[in-house]
Amino acid sequence: MATHMVAAAQRTFRELHGVVVSAGLMQKTVKVRVGAREWNPIVKKHFNKQQSYLVHDPNDSLRTGDVVAISPGWRMSSNKRHVVKRIIAPAQIPVEERPPVPTQEELWAEALAKRAAKVERRSVIKEAKALREAEEIKSKRELRKMAKKAAKAAAADKADIERQAEEVMREEASS
Repeated sequence: MATHMVAAAQRTFRELHGVVVSAGLMQKTVKVRVGAREWNPIVKKHFNKQQSYLVHDPNDSLRTGDVVAISPGWRMSSNKRHVVKRIIAPAQIPVEERPPVPTQEELWAEALAKRAAKVERRSVIKEAKALREAEEIKSKRELRKMAKKAAKAAAADKADIERQAEEVMREEASS
């Protein structure tokens, strides 16, 4: 994701409240069930509609039964698109005894730092590739020069051998 996209995505998103129904089964991931009501126009009645989300929990600080606030973020995997914003009501262990939930600013700062590191790595790789290509071009030129010198030397050797053979033939013919 480009830096300007991260900055644009940093705007405030909607916040969902839900209950953690599965925690500790996946690393840095919990399942949160968010309740909603849906109006059915045919029956003219509201029905409960629950939806589950896989939520990114960077420090594994959530436990089953916690009431949490989540917000949409960037895609962490094929099904995980939300991030824990804060713990509203802890279920088992008090919040003070758990690892802290990082704030949105900390998450964005970490994402920007990762992006900057990635750009730096790519620029170093591109520079190294350009240097290798330049060296290959230089070595190809040197190989061509060496091949020309070798061809000239071979031609000179051949000419010397022919001269020596002519001299030997003249000596044999004169004798």
